[in-house]
Amino acid sequence: MLAADPGASIAGIAAEAGVDRRTVYRRFASREELLAAIYESRLTAIEQAIEDARLREAPVTVALHRYVENIITVNRTWPVDLARMLADDSVRDRRDAAVREVDTFLERATDEGLLRPGLPKGWASALLPQLMHLVSRQLPELNSGQAADVVVDTLLHGLGAP
Repeated sequence: MLAADPGASIAGIAAEAGVDRRTVYRRFASREELLAAIYESRLTAIEQAIEDARLREAPVTVALHRYVENIITVNRTWPVDLARMLADDSVRDRRDAAVREVDTFLERATDEGLLRPGLPKGWASALLPQLMHLVSRQLPELNSGQAADVVVDTLLHGLGAP
C-alpha cells in the first residue's frame, strides 16, 4: 500500500491490513514509527540477501543470480518509497554499506571477465538496481528465480564480456 501511496494514513494502512487503527497505534506510536519499522525490516532483508548471496566467496555467476533473486524478493515483499527511507541518516549509512558491498562484487565480476571492462565508472552499479526494480514491478507473473534469470541475462548480454 505504501508503494502505491507513500502518504497513506494509519487508518488506511490498518484497513488494508484488516485491523483496527487502534491495533496499529498499540504497536506504533506514530506513522513515522511505523515507517521506520518498515524501513528497518526492508534494510535487514537487503543485508540478509547480500549475505546469503556470498558475494565475496561464491562463484561470480552463482552469487550474481542469488543476489538478484534475493533482492527481487525483497523488492516484492517491501515495496516502499526508497527516497523517504534514505532520509534517515542511520538507514542511509546501512544502505550505503550494502551498496559498497555490491559495488565491490561488481568490480570482482569485471576483474573475472564476466562484465566488460571500460564502461563508465559506476554504470553496472547504477543499472543493476534499476533492472531489479523494473522486473519486480513489471513482471509480477514471474517467480523470483525466473525474474532473476531475466535480469542476469539482460545485464550480461548488455554488459557482459564478449
